[in-house]
Amino acid sequence: MRRSVALVLPLIVAGCTVGPNYQEPKPDVPSAFASPQPNQTADVDLAHWWTAFHDPELEHLIEIGLQNAPDLQTAASKVREARLQIVQARAQGLPEIDATGSGQYTRIKPVGGSDVGKLVNQIGGGQQGGSGGSSFSIPKYYATTSAGFDASWELDLFGGVRRGVEAARAQAEAAEWDARDARVSLAAEIASDYLQMRGYQDQARIAQAEADRQGRSLSILEHTAQVGLVPQGNAIRQRTQLAQAQAQVAPLEGQARTQMHALAVLVGEQPEALVDELAQARALPPVPPEIPPGLPIDLIRRRPDVRAAERRLAAATAQIGVAVADMYPKISLTASDALSWLWLGHFFLGKTLQLTGQGSASFPIFDFGRRRAQVDIDKEEREQAYIAWRQTVLGALRDVEDALVRVDTERTSNAQLRSGVTDAQRALGTVEAQYKVGLSDYTPVLDGQQTLLQTQNSLSQSDVRLRQDMASLYKALGGGW
Repeated sequence: MRRSVALVLPLIVAGCTVGPNYQEPKPDVPSAFASPQPNQTADVDLAHWWTAFHDPELEHLIEIGLQNAPDLQTAASKVREARLQIVQARAQGLPEIDATGSGQYTRIKPVGGSDVGKLVNQIGGGQQGGSGGSSFSIPKYYATTSAGFDASWELDLFGGVRRGVEAARAQAEAAEWDARDARVSLAAEIASDYLQMRGYQDQARIAQAEADRQGRSLSILEHTAQVGLVPQGNAIRQRTQLAQAQAQVAPLEGQARTQMHALAVLVGEQPEALVDELAQARALPPVPPEIPPGLPIDLIRRRPDVRAAERRLAAATAQIGVAVADMYPKISLTASDALSWLWLGHFFLGKTLQLTGQGSASFPIFDFGRRRAQVDIDKEEREQAYIAWRQTVLGALRDVEDALVRVDTERTSNAQLRSGVTDAQRALGTVEAQYKVGLSDYTPVLDGQQTLLQTQNSLSQSDVRLRQDMASLYKALGGGW
């Protein structure tokens, strides 16, 4: 009976894993989003949402960025590093075997003035006598060599190593989700910078077109003023208006170029690498369709940053088990063998084989609370990881709610500005016609030109914001991986 207990007990102890078992937390989320949502159902591939803009240049830039961006390369390196840490953690519970080798050479040099030296010289100097005589000399050196193996193994009785492997795996999974989140952020940032660049180009086009139109008006006024049909002051005022319109072109072109530099760096290129490719101004891409956000619980499963935070919580939970296992006894086994050879001078004396086995145990008794403090530290870090996960969940919900509100309000504002541009164009045409037939002076014309230019610029900026808000909505929904 005692022998059976002695055999079974180590097996039971070996399967023991201390520390809390991880349970994935349940997020407290609403049943639906409260912000305004589209009524239609759009067919958009959320994993490649940028294709909904139908802009080949934008798709090309994001494709390059996803392949070459330094941020993604860093994230990929962190994933490889985390996977190697799993190998390290797993190796802690396996035997370690080392090859050993040694050699020693000792030379004997008698000192003639000493009694020992005289004796060695007399004996070792060689004595020969008669036929068949022999000589004898004491060897001047001896040498030993040995080679063997050492093996050591600390038994994982209470699961400290297993908990370490569990924590390492969770950290590796968190790194993988971080890499996916980096893809989501990169695609959204490239899209935002690209749309802003096209917006600057569009606003520069509007300013240049207005300057050209006012230049033509100035030419007409100068000719009519020369023949006395209009006051000379009208031409001077028109020249001032033209200078103001022309002054708005260069800053907008400069801002567009700085956006090209930002895009190039984002995709891992030199700042000037994309200037030739993007310098040709193009219209903003069409507004992509707005897609329903779905259910909040689905968002939590889809967002990479939320999944990464959850995996860090799992790793922090497993780390508590590592600290708890350190409070229990440890048993180590060691074994070694060594084969030795011995020479005395030119004489081989033989070889020996030495085998050694040893077992040791350590039992923590008193450490001034160090181990217990480490357990409490890991519990606090687990609590911090849980709070960080909750905060990430709340942030994800807010991202979607904010994006839905911005898209809805910007759509309304954009429609109003578009109507305002139409009204400003009609109003300018009316005052120009009145001026041509002499029913008004030139002041209403100047005011109408300024109003039209301001409204067109506001509409162009709204067009950019609306498209950027759509990109933000796709990002908030976890699209891009």
